[in-house]
Amino acid sequence: MFNPLRWEGKEITVIGAGVSGLGLAGFAASLGARVFISADRPAADTSLREKLNALNIPWEEEHTPRAYEGEYMLLSSGIPPTSPAVKEGLRRGMTVMGELDFLAPHLSGRILGVTGSNGKSTTTALLGHMLQKGGFSAAVAGNIGIPLSEAAGKPWDYIVVELSSFQLFWNTSLSCDLSIVTNLAPDHIDWHGSYGDYVQAKKRILTTRKKGSPAILQWRDREALEAETLTGGGINYFHWMGEECPSDLPSILADDGRKGVFLRQGREEDLLFSFSDLPLLGSHNIENAAMAAGALRLLRIGGDLGDLFEGFRGLEHRCEFVAKKGGRIFINDSKGTNVASSTTALNSIPGVKVVILGGKGKGEDYAPLAETVKRVALAAVVLGAEGDKITEALALAGFERVFRAADMEDAVRKAAGIPGAEVVLLSPACTSWDMYPSFKKRGEHFREIVSRLKEDDIV
Repeated sequence: MFNPLRWEGKEITVIGAGVSGLGLAGFAASLGARVFISADRPAADTSLREKLNALNIPWEEEHTPRAYEGEYMLLSSGIPPTSPAVKEGLRRGMTVMGELDFLAPHLSGRILGVTGSNGKSTTTALLGHMLQKGGFSAAVAGNIGIPLSEAAGKPWDYIVVELSSFQLFWNTSLSCDLSIVTNLAPDHIDWHGSYGDYVQAKKRILTTRKKGSPAILQWRDREALEAETLTGGGINYFHWMGEECPSDLPSILADDGRKGVFLRQGREEDLLFSFSDLPLLGSHNIENAAMAAGALRLLRIGGDLGDLFEGFRGLEHRCEFVAKKGGRIFINDSKGTNVASSTTALNSIPGVKVVILGGKGKGEDYAPLAETVKRVALAAVVLGAEGDKITEALALAGFERVFRAADMEDAVRKAAGIPGAEVVLLSPACTSWDMYPSFKKRGEHFREIVSRLKEDDIV
């Protein structure tokens, strides 16, 4: 058992003052460490300064020599190895630790880790909801917006952790009792340097898992994750009926014909749930739910898993139904911050669609997005810093029904005024940081604008 007194009196500098950084600093201080917080940028508003002051922990807004006086450097989520603070800390001989390595010894119960390019937040939240509905004490934390430090030091049956590629990059100590990779697609290339390095970070959830513990991944991602080289067994592949996954491999099968999801082990099939049980929009959410339900069955939790969906309404800003006005459905997918996520939303949501695209880019190629828009959308409304690049990609794909908007208000009104549309989908394929502090603020603004629309605004 880890001895928490290890940190008594130790000097720790926490780099970063976001949600995870503040949580790490508070938890480290509770273990008796002498903590200093060095934010990686000036505080954007007074609320952050108030939070920092409330911790009663010394802090600074930008890195000074004081940040390197401690013995340990503890990194909040999102701090890359290329950070000048990390490089300087290493140069001075500090021990640099990621969030997961620091917290792992203080986590109780069985650890269920969820990562992936898209769908990981919904899968994490749904898995936690189902466990709680089933009568277990289950914490939901991590990259989902609740710092993992909040679950540390407390007794749980399960901790369901959403793990980002940033967190996994630094991980050497957190070993999951069950691991899920929802899917893989290019993302965060600017942070990792290449898609290959991004995949290797994601793969760490599999290579660091407990020996013999189950894992779930997409059949189509098996080569990228080098699944055949993974030791310890326990690999279960999600796939749709028609994909060429050998029938003798353990798998989770979504069957359009039978309208259900099945756990297949050898010749045995176990119905996990029927499509009609799921209270979420889009076929991509069938995949998310299949992985959550499959995880429970692999943990030997019995019963009718479809009943455990009851009360789950999905997450805000993730293919979220906003309103129906003038016969038109408005959907908020502000969390669609990369090409793969927005492509999935476009493919999954039925109806004649107008899509709102644009924001701050991540260095991605918009050609796959443009091909999807051309195939499934009536029109696109484009805004933000990446507007010109997205418009250019759409033009190269031969898609001409593109409207440029000055801001979100203009974008919603333009989209609502396009004749023939049944759905207006905000799924930007970009971050919000050119116009909003977060995807949440962007989604909230979209909802507010939609709420003010009048029938006359909708053709």
